[in-house]
Order: sequence, then structure tokens, then C-alpha cells
Amino acid sequence: MLPARDPDEILKARGAANRPAARFEPYTTQIEHDGWDGEPDERVLRTDVTTEQPRRIITRNQSPDVPFDRSVNPYRGCEHGCIYCFARPTHAYLGLSPGLDFETRITAKPDAARLLAAEIARPGYAVGPIAFGTNTDPYQPTEAKMGIMRACLQVLHDWNHPVSIVTRGRTILRDLDLIGAMAARRQVFVGVSITTLDPELSRQMEPRAPAPATRLAMIRGLAQAGVPVRVMCAPMIPVLTAHEVENILAAARDAGAHTASMIPVRLPLEVAPLFRDWLARHHPGKADHVMTRIQAMRGGRDNDPRFGTRMKGEGVEAELLHQRFRLARKRLGYASESPALDASRFAPPPRAGDQLSLF
Repeated sequence: MLPARDPDEILKARGAANRPAARFEPYTTQIEHDGWDGEPDERVLRTDVTTEQPRRIITRNQSPDVPFDRSVNPYRGCEHGCIYCFARPTHAYLGLSPGLDFETRITAKPDAARLLAAEIARPGYAVGPIAFGTNTDPYQPTEAKMGIMRACLQVLHDWNHPVSIVTRGRTILRDLDLIGAMAARRQVFVGVSITTLDPELSRQMEPRAPAPATRLAMIRGLAQAGVPVRVMCAPMIPVLTAHEVENILAAARDAGAHTASMIPVRLPLEVAPLFRDWLARHHPGKADHVMTRIQAMRGGRDNDPRFGTRMKGEGVEAELLHQRFRLARKRLGYASESPALDASRFAPPPRAGDQLSLF
């Protein structure tokens, strides 16, 4: 058996070598936001957006824990700043911190749509749903200015290519013309994540994400446009938010959500100490209780990375949460599965001057 390693030693070995002091910066509420009512906080953290030019844009996936085999992420990092975000450690591989760097130093891929079109046009490409929002939110605030996600969506719309989207960004409503048209052809569904209905708690945990009421309005707008919507109760945090699962499902169903899913919070790598620090700052009286209950679902650890359990948890704590979710989902009349997406129409868009373009 390998000897146990000091967590601090592991953290020092991962990324941010050029910014050692930025590993665990204080977590600060930010002034820019996406869907909050009222005046923002006086403290300011500006977003620094850089660009990269990857050679390919579609990432292939073989994980048994997720229902997709390919994905596209137009951005690295996420301005929403959710303290529990499992994607934070990916910034360490860029030599940046999973803390504030992840929220404020965003990398955009402005050539994503051209690369996407080139990849799905290759001979032998086997069509299948492409997932967006699997790592960072494609509709984070920067998207309103850069439009990379919309350009990708236009490519998929024109090629009749199926797509799934996970977001909590209200900018998705800007693209209802494309998404609605694709929904009419059964080529898209959207997942909207709601962690809590408490606006103050949401603002603490997700400082630049839309407020819960805004996310419910997003579900309503999408559903009214004929788009099948899945409400994603993710992540559910013991003590802080898990008691809300039935109320979240009821509110989302009233807004028009068609299906629902739930994932208990998971805290991989640097996320665990960042989350612990946040708890100590914002909920010191509950911090130990929260972590004890999380560990009860994760084999006594802050995180369990094993395939098969990392997305579900295990033990009595996790099973009770899943039972409550399943019962509420059934009682509220949710469909058990998202609708199958139609890939049968996939084909190159008609060229200019082609007779088919007249139809």
C-alpha cells in the first residue's frame, strides 16, 4: 500500500507554480452579476479574458458516470464563481489557481464554431449528441459579449446536429430562436441547475450566477418556446440545501421543467479546502456539521473519486437523499428520462445557390 500523502503536499504539486500566493485566496463576493435584483456589492473583481486557438474542439469521453460521449467547452474557467464547482481544479493545469483565477481569468476559444464545423464535416464522423456545459458554463457573462456559444449553436442548427446544454446563465434566452427551432426538430434539450431557492444563500455560494428566481424564469421561457428542460438539483449540500430538494422540484415543475436529476455535492482536489474555507467564513456554526454529513456520503472522506459512486455518493445519508428525490419527482409528475434526440436529419447545410436552399 502506498503511504498516505499530506494534502498540503498534494496541493503544492498541482499548478499555479507561477502564482504560489494565489492558491487559496480569500473568497470575495463580486460586483458583476448575471440576474440579481438590486445594487451589487461595492467590491470589484474584474474579469480578464484571454483567448486560445486549439486544434480541435470536440472532447471525447468514456466515463461510465456521464450520459454523453462527446462535449464542447467554449470557455475555460467560469465567472459565476460557484464555490463548490468541481471544475475548479482544471485551472491548475494552466498554471493558475482554482480559487479566484478560476473565476476571473477566463480563457475563451473564439474559433470554436469553425473548428466544430470542420470536425463534424469530416468523412466518417458518426453523429451523436454533443454536450455543452459539462465543465464550465457556456452561458457565463462573457458569452453575452463574445457570442462563441451562439456561433457553435448556429453550426449545429444548420447541420441538424443534436445537442444538450447545461447552464445557469440567463443569456441562453438570447438564443431561443435557434434553440426553439432545434427543439421543434427534437434536436435539443436544456438542463438548468438550481441549488437553492434562497437568494441570499445562492449569492453567497454562486456570487455571479443568476438568482434562483431568474433561473426559474429561464425554465419558464425555454418551456414556453417548446424546449424540453431538465431541472438539475446539483449539487445538493447536506444541512445547507439538501432540505430544499422537494421545494426546488415543485417550483421548477410549476415553471415547466419536464425532467429532473440530482447530484450530491462532490469536492475533488482543491475544491475541498476552498469549500471548507468558505464554510468557515459564511456558516461557521454549521461548518463541522456540513462536512460530517458530506463525509457520511463519501466513505469518510471529503471526496470519493471512484467511478460508480462519485456522482451518487453512498451510505444511508446518500440513499435517503436519493429516495426523497425519487419520491418527489414521481409525485410531481416528472418524466423519468429526457426525450431522445433525433440525429436522423444530420447533413451538411445547403450551399448558397443550391436549389434546396429555396425550401
